[in-house]
Amino acid sequence: MNTCAAIQMASSPNIRSNLIAAERLIEEAALAGAKLIALPENFALMGEHELDKVKVKEIDGNGGLIQDFLARVAKKYAVWLIGGTIPLASTTEPNKVRASCLIYDDQGQRVNRYDKIHLFDVNVPGSEDTYRESDSIEAGDTALVIDTPFGRLGIGVCYDLRFPELFRKMSQQGVDLIVIPSAFTAETGAAHWELLLRARAIENLCYVIAPNQGGFHLNGRRTFGHSMIIDPWGVVLDCYKTGSGFVSADINLDRLTKIRHSFPALQHRRLGCE
Repeated sequence: MNTCAAIQMASSPNIRSNLIAAERLIEEAALAGAKLIALPENFALMGEHELDKVKVKEIDGNGGLIQDFLARVAKKYAVWLIGGTIPLASTTEPNKVRASCLIYDDQGQRVNRYDKIHLFDVNVPGSEDTYRESDSIEAGDTALVIDTPFGRLGIGVCYDLRFPELFRKMSQQGVDLIVIPSAFTAETGAAHWELLLRARAIENLCYVIAPNQGGFHLNGRRTFGHSMIIDPWGVVLDCYKTGSGFVSADINLDRLTKIRHSFPALQHRRLGCE
């Protein structure tokens, strides 16, 4: 078994202070035994305006404050690190970025990258909140599943959670655990966060690790928190309700195999299988 952790933050517009806060939580999780640690969406910057992320974009693989931070702390604490999302420059649209989740191994080496596919362009029911991520973000178009010491790992980001076909595609690629860095709003989180996370775990018979933003932000936004880790039977193994902290749990691939063997729903699929 391997212990994994999901970090919860209430990030600000100040990148350096956010990185200090993130490292403190990573250190605490590592000292608690975590070997895989996941940060939330926008962990390094929760800007006052949607376009703030474009002003601090980094070139992929060319260093930069946030990329250097992720590589350094992954190596320092000898953990696999799922880097939430950071703004990486688009190669086709100069006024937009990719919301990129970077994965580092325990030697601080970049392993892979996932770009958020589904962009949060919504008017939140029951509130006056309006979001238009497409104003500043260029959508990705490729699912990601990779081999890790913790099993086959897939990545989805926040609004991706509402699109089960993405996670079914990961399932068809043999995913064992899915990490979903998020910044779910308080309103949508209260309505749907746990429900959707547990559904993704249950329908794909896999672990789900969900680090979320959780608290009040200087831009007036309030995020839901409730970062959690869920097992393949839909059991919430740990949950951190609000504020900064982390959750941790063991990823037991033997248990996953036993559940899939005794309840072979993945073998019973009849529609949409490749």
